[in-house]
Amino acid sequence: MSAGPAAAAVRADLRLVPPAVAAWGAALAVVHAPAAAAALAPASLAGLSAAAVLVLALAVRHVAGRPSRPGRGPRTAAHRVPGRARAALLRAAPAVALCAATAAVVVVAGGGAHALRAPAPLLAAVDDGRGVQVLGRVADAPRPAVGTDGSVRFTVAASAVAVGGRWHRVRARVDVVAPGGAPLGAAVHVRGTVAPVAGGAGPTVRLRARQPPVVTAPPPATQAWAAGVRDGARAVSASLPPDVRGLLPAVSVGDTSGVPGDLVTAMRSAGLAHVMAVSGAHFAILGALALAVASAVRAPRLLRVAAVAASGAGLLLVVGPASSVVRAAVMGGIGLLGLLAGRRAAGPAALAAAVVGLLAADPWLAVDVGFALSVAATAGLVVLGGPLVTRWSPRCGRAGATLLAAPVAAQLGCLPVTLALWPTLGPWSVLANLVVAPVIAPATVLGLLAALLADLWPAGAEVLAAVAGAACWWLAAVARCAAALPGAGLAWWPGPGGAVAAVLVVVAAAVLVLRPAADR
Repeated sequence: MSAGPAAAAVRADLRLVPPAVAAWGAALAVVHAPAAAAALAPASLAGLSAAAVLVLALAVRHVAGRPSRPGRGPRTAAHRVPGRARAALLRAAPAVALCAATAAVVVVAGGGAHALRAPAPLLAAVDDGRGVQVLGRVADAPRPAVGTDGSVRFTVAASAVAVGGRWHRVRARVDVVAPGGAPLGAAVHVRGTVAPVAGGAGPTVRLRARQPPVVTAPPPATQAWAAGVRDGARAVSASLPPDVRGLLPAVSVGDTSGVPGDLVTAMRSAGLAHVMAVSGAHFAILGALALAVASAVRAPRLLRVAAVAASGAGLLLVVGPASSVVRAAVMGGIGLLGLLAGRRAAGPAALAAAVVGLLAADPWLAVDVGFALSVAATAGLVVLGGPLVTRWSPRCGRAGATLLAAPVAAQLGCLPVTLALWPTLGPWSVLANLVVAPVIAPATVLGLLAALLADLWPAGAEVLAAVAGAACWWLAAVARCAAALPGAGLAWWPGPGGAVAAVLVVVAAAVLVLRPAADR
């Protein structure tokens, strides 16, 4: 039986998934086996060339093998089978060529990224143990450094380093641990000693300074405004209860520094940790609000797209370029292009294109846990969200089905990743996500508005913060309640076997959801 148009659309959407998988595999090779990745680049280019030649040869043979005139009679089975094989190869060869091309691009980009992540002067200083000086701009907000007495940790996008009194121009990100920090975006001068950082998606060199960084230039106006918004979120929540005081800045602007440690543990056990990380859901909420306002005033399509883009750019500026936030911003940009073209963006295709683009720009995202969880959750939403809503709408209405489908689809998408990293299954997580779903949008929008108005209209900001705080109180209460329920943390099969088992569970669930109702 035919799967119908919906299934056909899903199949069409998945055409960019193999190139995304190839890009991720190439990025892992760049990170873990740079020598093998360097050898892979010529092979990828050779495979691309061979695929192109194959497509051309098959096309020529296909055209040459057609009858020159009608009436030659039916072709025999011996002729039909090679024709089908040629057609199959013609369909498969472009996909193979695209996979080879994306892998080659990521590998070539990764070769240059290795030199940028660990410049020769810094590597020499690591080997010799000499002191260095770093000039650059603060790339993320300072946060407490684990295992130190009062020091903070932040990243500097270095533009120049001095080793042994000699300056070198570089483009590298340096992890800095110092007694004091500096505002995000500020130009700084830091002195200290450097040591290697093992693995991960972040910088490969860490500088330990005995003195706070010297600010040589203030942040740009846009960065200063964003810092003011983040400070406003902390200011309007300062008088609220401890759980709310930490959650309000986390939910609205992504500042998790004030969330109590026991609440972080409870949020993870309840499957609500994603609420504290600004990602695609926050961009979707703000984008939908901006689109609704622009549509209410009957703005033309271009202005509606501009309003959605402005809201996303503002949120990205306020939150900062974390990997999940950048992924969400890129996804939003691809969706905007589809809106400008007058067509709906295909979710899996947009996600796959975003993954390829981001891995080509930074192959080390392939080993970033936050990036993997963000991609997995989005994949669950775009593949299973719509079909789940369609299946459940006759029973609980469109709104209820949408409310129920979002957490279920996101949890299914994240399941293999979370169980591979933390082999503990939270059976109450879907229910907890369903219970808190109605308050996430008010907490995000009203908390952000309160932060924006903290300096302009303090009284109004306090009112908005109180309402957003009530939503955050509900988030914290549900998390603590779910974490205290029996069986909140069930042990799962650890290691690769458990990850494979989780993948099989998710695939089986996806097959059941995507299979047409008549076939089921």
